[in-house]
Amino acid sequence: MSTASSRSDRRTSPVFLGIAAVTAVTGWAVWTDFAADARIAVFLFVTSAWIVSLCLHEYAHARTALHSGDISIGAKGYLTLNPLKYTHALLSIVLPVIFVIMGGIGLPGGAVFIERSRIRGRWRHSLISAAGPLTNLLFAAVCTAPFWLGLLDGVPLVFRFALAFLALLQVTAAILNFLPVPGLDGYGVIEPWLSRKFRAQVEPFAPFGLLAVFGILFIPEVNHAFFEGIDAILGGLGISDLETYCGQNYYRFWTTRDEFCQSFVS
Repeated sequence: MSTASSRSDRRTSPVFLGIAAVTAVTGWAVWTDFAADARIAVFLFVTSAWIVSLCLHEYAHARTALHSGDISIGAKGYLTLNPLKYTHALLSIVLPVIFVIMGGIGLPGGAVFIERSRIRGRWRHSLISAAGPLTNLLFAAVCTAPFWLGLLDGVPLVFRFALAFLALLQVTAAILNFLPVPGLDGYGVIEPWLSRKFRAQVEPFAPFGLLAVFGILFIPEVNHAFFEGIDAILGGLGISDLETYCGQNYYRFWTTRDEFCQSFVS
């Protein structure tokens, strides 16, 4: 039996506040060049900011579901922004972070369990699925705004590189999550409009959709074409592929430092 959410069910979790604090402190360390190793500071800043965006992604799903009729959402802890409350912490936090570390790809995983039987209307079901990647688009708009508004005068280059890489993660997350692949939000958007027979045939493949997309992106030709498209989108927003490349190079502190990127900030 589930109940409506109480005020305590909606109180922001100390876990989320801690992650947000790490984002703020490490962002300050990158900006001021306070850290002994700027690359570790960039890694911590981008990773913690990425986790914050993952929490907001899932919160958007949960909040939209709550207002669409699933009053059980609050009791599950989804409105606290606590990533430890998600149904699959591995899919929600661990795998997306591994994807970023391995390939510089932002790809959120499915996490919150929504009691769809409580929700009436196909449009509401579609909106619940769309809410997550739309949050990534909003996060991407915030990250890219300083570039396309020309507000970067005086901004330290390392911070600029880190922000460019974070923007790349948000754009890739939004695009990939909107793909109509079972298990991703894009499929969730169109699923209510498909026949019951087709949905039943596709359902067994949903747990593998996320991994399938990631695997396909490891095909060199697909990877090259995909990131060319991402570079074109970011280029239109004022972010060069050099900035995202240097941002990823600083992020991957365990790899060889690119002297070309280093020369810009020396």
